[in-house]
Amino acid sequence: MEAVKREARVLDQLRALPQAAVAFSAGVDSTYLLVLAHEVLGDRVVAVTADSPSLARATLAEARAFCAAHGIRHEVVNTGEFSDPAYLANDGQRCGHCKSHLMEALMALDSCQGAVALLGAIADDLTDHRPGQAAAATRGARFPLAEAGFTKAEVRERSRARGLPTADRPAEPCLSSRVPYGEPVSAAGLAMIEQAEAALHHAGFATCRARHHAVGGGRAWLCRIEVPDADIPRLAELRRSVGPALRRIGYAMVTIDLAGFRSGGLNDLLVAP
Repeated sequence: MEAVKREARVLDQLRALPQAAVAFSAGVDSTYLLVLAHEVLGDRVVAVTADSPSLARATLAEARAFCAAHGIRHEVVNTGEFSDPAYLANDGQRCGHCKSHLMEALMALDSCQGAVALLGAIADDLTDHRPGQAAAATRGARFPLAEAGFTKAEVRERSRARGLPTADRPAEPCLSSRVPYGEPVSAAGLAMIEQAEAALHHAGFATCRARHHAVGGGRAWLCRIEVPDADIPRLAELRRSVGPALRRIGYAMVTIDLAGFRSGGLNDLLVAP
């Protein structure tokens, strides 16, 4: 019942807006927020998807398909973070640099003039290292789900009640999040990560991460695979097929992380600036 009350509060907040632009990644939270905004604002809401090498092509296709199926206006905007040395350096503020570029690109769109920018951050995000949220907030973005206290479990609950296809979708942060802080981000590296995770999905691992590490002074690459604890034995059994598949992508070494899957696990090694 609490999630239903939170949803009602969000709908009331959205009704008060003249128009809105929802940063839409096709993930669980942004999809739910977009559906709520479209329900009360109709054509006064536009979904904006940031396109860069950090967005998997399959995810972009899903974003396009969802908006087309639901009659939602959709803009795909090329963000400029890959021309920003500060972003490519991949320091602890990488997400902040990314959201700054997203907000600049979003606010420059004709379809977003006069619109309030909405991001799908939730209450769970407030306990993690999220410089992107702060960067977006300084540029006027709002976070209706977080403001209402929505947790991930509650977003999934209400998404399920609404029949949304994302209700049980695993979290999928941007591809750059697979690169350890301090190691440079590159379009070529992100393409390898995307291919590696596609291969893991094909092998039946719905929840996984292909962590991308430089070895040999940057002369080669290691893929450190994270899957939930229960999937580690099966991944080990499939090592003779999964390992070669990832080496064909360009990884010199492929390992299984025995600690299992950890969303945002690389943040554990980050010393806050």
